[in-house]
Amino acid sequence: MANHKSAIKRNAQSQKRRLRNRTVKTRVKTAVKKIYLAETSGAGAAVKEDIHSAQSIIDKASKKGVLHHRTAARKISRLTKQANKLMGS
Repeated sequence: MANHKSAIKRNAQSQKRRLRNRTVKTRVKTAVKKIYLAETSGAGAAVKEDIHSAQSIIDKASKKGVLHHRTAARKISRLTKQANKLMGS
């Protein structure tokens, strides 16, 4: 455990950020999973709205610093590719 006053404060800040980042990461994972599950269920029509909301969620996570901007771009690219495959079939 931290002994110095500054280390105690730093630890408290880390815990707050960890919880905040965890909720954002969970939201991103859920949005991504929703699109990949649409492939198995065959719901190609609803994918267009889902891809838009997922892209928004990923961009917000990137803006907050939870995801690196290149990681966000890669995720969006892969999702778009997947959505195009779903809508094409």
